[in-house]
Amino acid sequence: MSAAVTTHHLTKTFTNHTAVDSLDLHVPEGAIYGFLGPNGSGKSTTMKMLLGLTRPTEGEIELFGQPLTPASRTKLLPSIGSMIEAPPGYGHLTGAENLRIVQDMLGLPTAQVKRALTTVRLNAHKDKLVRNYSLGMKQRLGIAMALARDPSLLVLDEPTNGLDPAGIEEIRDLLVDLTGQGITVMVSSHLLDEIDKMASVIGILANGSLIFQGAREELFEHSIPDLIIETPEPAAALDLGITATRGPEGLRVSGLDPDQTADLVYRLAAARVPIHQVRRVQQSLEDVFMDLTGREGLL
Repeated sequence: MSAAVTTHHLTKTFTNHTAVDSLDLHVPEGAIYGFLGPNGSGKSTTMKMLLGLTRPTEGEIELFGQPLTPASRTKLLPSIGSMIEAPPGYGHLTGAENLRIVQDMLGLPTAQVKRALTTVRLNAHKDKLVRNYSLGMKQRLGIAMALARDPSLLVLDEPTNGLDPAGIEEIRDLLVDLTGQGITVMVSSHLLDEIDKMASVIGILANGSLIFQGAREELFEHSIPDLIIETPEPAAALDLGITATRGPEGLRVSGLDPDQTADLVYRLAAARVPIHQVRRVQQSLEDVFMDLTGREGLL
């Protein structure tokens, strides 16, 4: 699959700290790429390098197959829309006036700017002062300002930060709609459930290194769900030397692959320990994330 973003050994080192360490990203065209990692893992620094806001210490960046260099920046960066950190906008101006500033700065056609406003569903509020916008409306205005240049790639850092459930769902639906229009979206978020609902490809950083990149299904293969053994006689099972935690349903066992599970069931049956059911715990993206990052804390 062709890539909107590819990096080779991308590295950013500050005075005594390596924020991003030899990163090889592959963001497929037309995908929503969920970019995850604990606080301080290097997500924002990586996004800033992709946008030309921070210069890499080492490594290469390709955008749509073209190397991003000082000579190619002027040609390539207009194809990227972005919202990093807080949504932009002057509070004393209306939404339409904020977009007009973007239009004048970039020399954009009026029809293109109007289409961005319509896409984020802000037409009804375009003449309202931005300081009177809800947080969700400010986020949508920021996305409209990013879309005004008609980008092929949208890079968003925490676009649902601080939103209520309705606002989160609205932004999620908007991003899914944008990929349907052929726009590639790279999005970071601390809301793992939201990334799980919309991302087709996931990348996970820990300590500046990429520890996973691929489809959701591949990610879940990297973590072994706990095993629940429902038995009315958990003490008899524990007497066999099994490492497990007792619970209301019986025993919970961690880290057993399918072969080890079969061996355990055989041992219990041979010892005549009654088994009512053996099943895996349903895992969420947060469970797998915490396993892979060594439970380093929240995003």
